[in-house]
Amino acid sequence: MTARAATRLYSPALLGLATGLAAFPLTGDLPMRAEARSRSCGSVIALGLALDEAGRIARIGMQVSACAIGQASAALLAQSAAGRDPGAVDAVADALELWLAGEGALPDWPGIDALAPARDHPGRHGALLLPWTAARTALSQGPSTR
Repeated sequence: MTARAATRLYSPALLGLATGLAAFPLTGDLPMRAEARSRSCGSVIALGLALDEAGRIARIGMQVSACAIGQASAALLAQSAAGRDPGAVDAVADALELWLAGEGALPDWPGIDALAPARDHPGRHGALLLPWTAARTALSQGPSTR
């Protein structure tokens, strides 16, 4: 990878997102949990969720060991997950997979355009999808308001 390509991939906006994860710690009171690992890069995430009485995401927490792409993707998910219907997270995950495969548009999610340069770097696709995969797995456990 050239220095120019690295600059485009790791923009200040993307790196700034990665630092936002501290606001979403993985705490013991998040009942819906999942872990995911990227086979392509070895990135790992542990994620916890809690739903409100209406079945929408109330809280999210994460422990992320990933490159800046995976961290930024996790931060984008966490920053806008509260108040969302679980189906919205699933739809964005599906749309991201299609977009990365060149078969669809970048999904509608606040700030997700910061991840756009990663599409040209297949080695980072697994890390980008990691938080969305973990969230889908956690949400598949069914509603809980604990």
